[in-house]
Order: sequence, then C-alpha cells, then structure tokens
Amino acid sequence: MSGGAATSTGHPGWQRTLWIVFVVQLISATGFGVMFPFLTLYVAALGTNTSLPLTFWAAMAFSGQAIAMAIASPFWGAIGDRFGHRRMLERATLGGALILLAMGFARNAEELVFLRVIQGIVTGTIAAVNALVAVIAPREKLGYALGIAQLGLYLGIAFGPVIGGIIADLVGYRATYAVTSALLLGAGLLVRFGVPAVRSTAKKQRGAGDPRVLLAAPGVAAVYGVRFLAQVGQAMLLPILPLLVVELLHTGRGINSATGLLIGVSAGAATITAVALGRLGDRIGHRRVLIGAAFVAGLAFLPQTLVTEFWHLLALTVISGAATGGIVPALGALLVRLTPPGTEGATYGIDNSVSSAGRAVAPLIAAAIVEVASTRAVIGLNSVLFIGAAVLALLVVPVLAPLQKQAPQS
Repeated sequence: MSGGAATSTGHPGWQRTLWIVFVVQLISATGFGVMFPFLTLYVAALGTNTSLPLTFWAAMAFSGQAIAMAIASPFWGAIGDRFGHRRMLERATLGGALILLAMGFARNAEELVFLRVIQGIVTGTIAAVNALVAVIAPREKLGYALGIAQLGLYLGIAFGPVIGGIIADLVGYRATYAVTSALLLGAGLLVRFGVPAVRSTAKKQRGAGDPRVLLAAPGVAAVYGVRFLAQVGQAMLLPILPLLVVELLHTGRGINSATGLLIGVSAGAATITAVALGRLGDRIGHRRVLIGAAFVAGLAFLPQTLVTEFWHLLALTVISGAATGGIVPALGALLVRLTPPGTEGATYGIDNSVSSAGRAVAPLIAAAIVEVASTRAVIGLNSVLFIGAAVLALLVVPVLAPLQKQAPQS
C-alpha cells in the first residue's frame, strides 16, 4: 500500500493497551536512561587491560551496542510480524534486565563493551513498542497513539538520567545497574500479564516484509534518511555532555547530576510536545510537522555553541528538546502510511536498525571532532544535521493527505 488510503478500526480495547504500553515504555526508558550521565566516566573508572586508549572504549560502549542493535533489529521485527509483537517486547525488557544487572559486575572496560554488544542484540524496546502500537491503533489516530508511546519514552529519558546521576554521585556507578535491572524486570512482568497477544489482521502480500521491497516503496528510504540524520544529531551529544558540563561548571563536583539534569530537561520538554505534535500531524499531515520540528531543532542547537554558563545551556536545551519531541511520532506515522499493512514489525525493525546505525557512528564522529576541534564544534555539526534533515524531508518525503476521522473506537 502506498499512501495508506485505507484506514483501520483499531484493535478492540486499543486505548487500554496503549496506556499499558505507555507505562512499559516509561519504566524501560527510565531504566535504560539511568546509565547515560556516567557511562563514559564508568568506562574510565573500570580501566582497561589493553593498550587501546580509554577514549576508544568509551566510544565503543556507545557504538558497540548500537551496531549490534542495527544488525539484530530487522530480524526481531520480522519475527514479531510472524509470532506477535508482545513476545518481542517481553524479550527486550526481560532480556535487558539480565544483561544490565551483569554490567554492574564488569571488571574492566572490555567486559562492559562486550555486555553492551549483547544488550544491543537482545533488547530493542522502542521498535517493539512502535510495532505493537501501529498494529492496535486506528490509522487515522496513529500520530496520537505514537505520541503517547513517545511520551512514555521521553518521560523515562527525563527521569532516568536524573536518577542515575544522583545515585552515581551518592553511592557509585555499580549500584545504578541494580536499579536499572529491577525497573526492566517490572516492565517485562507488566508486558507479560497486562498486554494482550496481538498481531496485524491485514493480509500480507508475498514479499511485503522483505527489506528490499519496503525500501523500494515511494518515500520510505527518504524517511529512513531523515531518521538517520536526526539520530546522529541527538546521539552525538551524549558522550560529550559531561565534558561540556565540566567546562561550564569549572568544578569536578556534581558533574553526573548536572549532566543528568540536561538530558532530563531535554526529554522533559519533548514529553510536552510529543502528543500535541503527534495529534497535530494527524490533522495537518505528519510531513509538515516533521519539517517544522527538525528545522526549529537545528536553529535551537546553533546558539548552544556559544554558551558560557551552565544555565544558558539548560535554557536552550528546553527549546531543542521541545522541537525534537515532534520528530519521532511524525516519522513513525509516515512509515506506517507508506508501507503495507502487516509489515509493522519489519518496518520498525529497519527503522530501529537505521536509528541504531546513527547511534553507532555518532560517538565516533563526536570523538574525532573533539580530538581535532572542540566539544562545541560537535554541537555545531548537530545543528547542521537537523537542518539537513528538515531540507531532506521537504524535498523528498511525499505529501500525504491526512486520513479521515472514523467513528469513535472502543
């Protein structure tokens, strides 16, 4: 199906399932987000038994997980289309609980990176959530439904780093992994006992889930391209934020908490806009929302290269975070409109692979730029990438008419 002319009535009880999935997304994102403020510093604290520099292992702690997820995601997505997306969400949450608990016992940077690679293979909650939501929700309300899912994600990203930064400053890095494991275990149990086993009822055409077929559909490759640029832009900031915070605070105290606050504020601003912009996209078209959000984000990152005080960066982060909140629901809704029904798992599996590829190369790019220039140059490139994403969406992503609203759903 190109253009998504048909609409879906949604799965029975889809609103209840949506809100359960929202809670699962919130809990799991909080758990995964706990480690973000200090992962680079944890690598340095563990040390290495090799001759490779710690900067390499710090970059690999981010990139290794993302590379593994980029490879594994399409496979899990296709499995979800065949056997059900609830099982994929169970696998991602419960498997993540075990792997992240083991990270707290890592003895060196090499072991941590190895476990991060296993995490990338086993987890993938975002793709599993998006595929499940795309199956249960009416298509004319998909922007709203994906916005709710992203609300859980951004709230988790907002809470997780703040919690992680505080715990790390109070009791050390290892204790945070026990917290993460417990949160993911709770999310997995909620999936197991709260989410019904659902899959798409649409008749799937032969070969429709083949990545080559999906990528050949008009506009799909362009949407994935926008996703890649936006993901690289966002992921480049994580490894360099602690360095910029040290520069702005002029002290070694409270670095983890301050870094967590920045990540949390950005995600918190995104929570405010995700649902509103998703609903707006249902009305005026998700392509318009995507272009506007990416362009505003690019403009908001530009002055962050000039900040001289921590609170300057904090205030600008609110604006950039609010803008990025509209990007993911718009991209998710466009993908469903541009691809055949019954291929939600494969579609979002490839999407997660593209996103993971962006997260894989971003830390390496950031590390290279810091070596030859500065942390602020990374933020400048970030601005260019988001503006580039807006231009790509404007020139290549096709215009789709908003779907007509159907009768109220149960």
